[in-house]
Amino acid sequence: MNYQKILENIYLDIRPYEKMGRQADYIPALAAVNPDQFGICIHTLRNDIYALGQADTRFSVQSISKVFSLAYCMSIIGDDVWKRMGKEPSGTAFNSLIQLEIEKGRPRNPFINAGAIVMADILLSRLDNPKEQYLRFLRSMSGNDTIGYNETVAISERSQGYLNAAIANMLKYYHNIDNDIEDVLQFYFLTCSVEMSCRELSRAFLAFADHHKPFSFGDVRLTASQVKRINAIMQTCGFYDEAGEFSYLVGLPGKSGVGGGIAAVYPSRYSVAVWSPRLNDKGNSVMGMKALELLTTETEESIF
Repeated sequence: MNYQKILENIYLDIRPYEKMGRQADYIPALAAVNPDQFGICIHTLRNDIYALGQADTRFSVQSISKVFSLAYCMSIIGDDVWKRMGKEPSGTAFNSLIQLEIEKGRPRNPFINAGAIVMADILLSRLDNPKEQYLRFLRSMSGNDTIGYNETVAISERSQGYLNAAIANMLKYYHNIDNDIEDVLQFYFLTCSVEMSCRELSRAFLAFADHHKPFSFGDVRLTASQVKRINAIMQTCGFYDEAGEFSYLVGLPGKSGVGGGIAAVYPSRYSVAVWSPRLNDKGNSVMGMKALELLTTETEESIF
């Protein structure tokens, strides 16, 4: 499969979409990002790498970090994570307060904000140095020790994070947060602020594409069964209330973030990361979604 040629063709085909959507301007630091950028990188299990565009430009991974948080939480407490949240698609916005109230403080899944805030609470309770250990885990997965937090982005998110604060308070009211609310929120925003490039992100997601190898990165260890189940959650819940559309058009497990990034895996074959800051109304990258749709169409490679 000539993936490089396919990526070049895809880039030509998605050019008509390059001015559609806009970056996440409700987060001041993300509003300042140049929206006219596009990068993509495929990393195969044979360690072949195919990249195009701004594949080495780092961006804020935002909600893609929730996959790493879930992996870390499952490595620590296993299936007990599901005592505090569900596994179902939300069908509502990723920051819905109404759904959380109706369901009495139990997040629908780990990839909406409420679920990620609960996971931040779990990690704060279980890790001796959450900030350092979380970063060490991501650096190990990506194979790059220079990956770090963008604390300017984290502070920017907190400055406008009124709805997330409301979510955290409701979780606390329903006894689904143990730690101090402000500590939980600060750690949550910090995990979202991690910056990675498409090349680094595709390398990090390669472990989710290959459940036949041991998942062991520092103190984070998962069984093959757990890796497959994380893929299942990505498939059904990885794109907010557009997960069905992504499954229909792309057919890969993946996760998006409002920084414009999308990471996905074709199990037993490759991982792919794409980035373009302009988002659609659901909070997913316009060009990123279209690029991955064309990738699986051109290659005829999907899980279906």
